[in-house]
Amino acid sequence: MFSPRALDDDIEAVRDHYAPGSPVLDVESDFETLPPAAAEDLGLFVDALDPASYPAEWLPEAVPDLLGKHAGPAFTVGLPGDGTVVRTAQTDPPAVLVKRRAEGTPEDFLAFLVAERLVQIDCDPAPGAVSGGDSTGLPETFLPFFGERYRDLDAAIRRPDPETGASTTGFGPTDVFQVANALFDAWVGLHTRDTLASWESEHPRLYDAWVDAGKRLSGRLGDLSGEVARGDTEFPSATEYACSAVKHDLDLPAPYAALDTTAYRDRGAAYAVAWTEKTFAALLDES
Repeated sequence: MFSPRALDDDIEAVRDHYAPGSPVLDVESDFETLPPAAAEDLGLFVDALDPASYPAEWLPEAVPDLLGKHAGPAFTVGLPGDGTVVRTAQTDPPAVLVKRRAEGTPEDFLAFLVAERLVQIDCDPAPGAVSGGDSTGLPETFLPFFGERYRDLDAAIRRPDPETGASTTGFGPTDVFQVANALFDAWVGLHTRDTLASWESEHPRLYDAWVDAGKRLSGRLGDLSGEVARGDTEFPSATEYACSAVKHDLDLPAPYAALDTTAYRDRGAAYAVAWTEKTFAALLDES
């Protein structure tokens, strides 16, 4: 299921600096979530396993099935939307996993993705930024980032009917999941991008891949808010697009520019929920 990945010299140097001892492993499957039996095989490559579970009270009544399983006691790794390369803090030391679909990814961009995950292992959030759990290291997924505030995010987007629980906005649990994952991705990007931007001389291949990925995102940013206002792009998809741009230090239009701030980096989940409440209320008023 897992095998050690051969690393180029620049990736090896990044690992030695930011995540010494962390294994980088190729995975035979192109998974969304690694099930318990497969996840436990990680024990062959690390010193210890530390499976995470989260309180059921963090979740609203309606959530995607995979999110419910992720919150439960079974040892699972990853969620849909995590991308081609994922990291897990449920191992000691933390591990980086490269999915099978990476076989079709351009080599330099894949190297950047691995390096980015290694840098994430070395990051620590500001006290109070993470609603669920302690502040040691970045959370593995958006669920421990939001913690009990995930219910508030759900309420802001779905506006559930108090009697039936049905959404009054037309958005469902999958949309909430998408927005949560996007907001978490932007917050993580605020912690890593200064490091990535500093690599122009030290790790030019990785720096160039970071810049090139940003250029590919820049085309639609200027009119993104207009697309949402016209109904050409749904709010969750627009948020996902804008949040992907945060880690590349691109200029964002309002209201997404408010996510590219020190305030978001430092306040974390509480800020994300407040931003969503304000932004989504404004969108409803305009519609």
